[in-house]
This record gives sequence, structure tokens and C-alpha cells, in this order.
Amino acid sequence: MNEASNTVVSKKEKWTATSWLLAIGIIFIALTLRSPLTAVGPVIQEIKESLHISNVLAGFITTIPLLAFAVVSPIVPKISRKYTVEKALMMATIILTVGILIRSTGSVSMLFLGTTLIGVGIAFGNVLLPSLIKLKFPLQVGLITACYTVAMNASASIAAGISYPVSTFAGWQGSLGLWMILAFIAVLIWIPQTKQPAPEKIKTSVNIPKKKPMWKYPLAWAVMLAMGLQSMLFYTTAAWVPEMFKAQGMSASVAGLMFSTMQLAQLPATFITPIVAGKLKDQRPIVLIFSVFYLLGFTGLIMGWTDLSILWMVLLGIAGGSSFSMCMMFFSLRSRDAFEAADLSGFAQSLGYLIAAIGPVLYGYIYDKYNSFDVANIMYLFVTVICIAASLIAAQNKFVTGNDPKL
Repeated sequence: MNEASNTVVSKKEKWTATSWLLAIGIIFIALTLRSPLTAVGPVIQEIKESLHISNVLAGFITTIPLLAFAVVSPIVPKISRKYTVEKALMMATIILTVGILIRSTGSVSMLFLGTTLIGVGIAFGNVLLPSLIKLKFPLQVGLITACYTVAMNASASIAAGISYPVSTFAGWQGSLGLWMILAFIAVLIWIPQTKQPAPEKIKTSVNIPKKKPMWKYPLAWAVMLAMGLQSMLFYTTAAWVPEMFKAQGMSASVAGLMFSTMQLAQLPATFITPIVAGKLKDQRPIVLIFSVFYLLGFTGLIMGWTDLSILWMVLLGIAGGSSFSMCMMFFSLRSRDAFEAADLSGFAQSLGYLIAAIGPVLYGYIYDKYNSFDVANIMYLFVTVICIAASLIAAQNKFVTGNDPKL
């Protein structure tokens, strides 16, 4: 690491009022990165009826953000290098706030424009927060990662839980627009971070030697696959498991409760995993633990042991929370510096979210073709095995760039 980078590290070894404000800002941005998305599902029927749109168009409301992640993520590191990470995050949070406002105005065109802006804003946060944590909190990467991933998942669960009740008295526009308040607060809290002196940004970046594109490093592909496949498992489960439970005889309310149980089970694993991972040089033991939980949970679903559904949901929640936060840690642990972390994060999340977007569609295709959840559920085990293999490779104590002679 160059001299300028060491200067940044030394400034952040002790907690000060400035570092506390930065940590709070990171958490508030994290609170905005999933809640605008998970608030949509419970009110999708109201949106369809109000705007008279088809099921296909309604499906795009959840697909567009994933596509935005894939398209925008590769260019985020370049923008952050030009304007600093802090200013790029401010710009993204403003875009997110405007997107939430536009989406809630009540027209079809504004719905999709706003959704696109939301996807763009979230893509910046997805890519840059791991990089910023590595830059500003090098000795507390695990702790800060734990806090921001818990904030993401907790806000996602809350948004999904209150979206429909709020819509009963405020309409779907009010239910989705509510999250603009949280985004606006994040903007206000983040303002002090945009006043970083320009020399720090210049000194930190000009001495970084030119590296090969991230896609040329094999370990980067392992990180990408781990990221993409765990996201595929989550989004596919979110889309189809409640329907599967209803087909097995559960009421809609109980099926929804099962999914909520999985969401809640994620929280402790999401918090604990980064802290433990940050203390280990090799994270493969963590991967093995959540792999067992994944396999047990999906096996229970495939076998149709409905009486133990709550157990399968808890196991899958723990596995999902642990694997997600582990992937967030890979961006920091497998990179040499904050800029490399941003490059890795951009590459992994770009292709990773494309893979994730395929999951619900592929599952639905298999179900339609064979008219059986039993056959479709086999996809879970197939994807899980590949995800485990990629995660075990990514968890080794190595840098993505390895012994690149250009470093």
C-alpha cells in the first residue's frame, strides 16, 4: 500500500466524532438500498389495478433494478475515482431520492423512470460501500460491514411488512413514496462527507499502478459466482417459496409468515458473519457451515416435509444471511486497497445480478414445463452446489490480483 493510503489508515485507527458520523452515514445509506425494492411486492396488485398494466409490465418493476445493477456497476469505480467515493455516494443517494419521488407520482411512465433511477442509485451504494469501508475503517471492516448489511436486511424486512398496511390508507403511491423520507435523511447526514479535501483523493489514486481488467483474474470470477448465485437463491426463494407452500396446503397468511421467518433468521447471521470473517485469514470454515444449512434447508423443501417448514426457513435464512454478508466481505478481503475493492465489487455485482435475475424466470419455466414444484426445486440444490464451490474458492486467503507483475 502506498504512503498516501497508509496516511488514511492511520487517521481511522481511533474512533472520533468524524468517524462516528461517517459510520452513521454508511448505515443510513444502507437503509435505503433494499427498502425501495421490497416495498413493491406487497402492493403489486394495487399498482396493476390502478395503472391497468399487464403481469409482464408488473414483473419489470422488480426486474429493472437488477438490470440497472448489472449495467451501472462496472462504471461506478471510474466515477468514484474522478469525483471521490463520498461525492459519488451523495450523487447516488440524491438520484435514489428523486427516483422514489418520481415512481410515486401515479403514472406508468413515471413508475418505470423512477424505478430505473432507483436501480441506478442503489447500484452505486452496492459497489461503493465495501470500498469505502476498506478505505476508512481498515481495522473495523468486519464490524462496519456487519452493521451495514444488517441495516440493509432489516429495512428490507420492515418495508415488506408495512407496505401493504400503509397502502390501505395512503394508496400504493404513499406506500412506495414513504421511503423517500429515509433517503432524504441519508442525503442530509451524508453532506459532511462530501467536503473531503481534493488532495487526499488525488494522492491516493495517482500512485495506483495500472492493473489488468478484473475479468482476467480467475479469483474474481469465483467471487462473482458466489455473489450471483447466492442472490439467485434469495430472489428465487422470495418469488416462489410462498406459492410452493400454498400448493402444499398452507394458507396465504401462513405462507407469508414462513417467508418472514426466513427474513428474520437472516439478521443474526448477517451481523455475526462479517465480524468472525474479519478475524480469520481463511474463511472456508464459515462457508462450510452455511453450506450445510443451505443443503439441509433445500432438501427439506424438496422432500415436501411441510410440518417442519419453519425449520427449513430458519436454516435458509441463516445460510442466506451468512452467505450474503460473506460476499460483501470478499470485496474487501480479496482486494489490496479501496480502489481494487471497488473494481472487484463492480465486476462481481454487474455479472452477479444478471445471474440473479435469471433465477426466478428459470424456476418458473421449469415449473411450467413439468407442472411440478418437485422438479423445479431440484434447481435449488444444483445452484447451491455451484455456489458452495465458488464460495470455497473465494474464501481462500489470497488477493484477487495474486502475484500480478504489474503491482
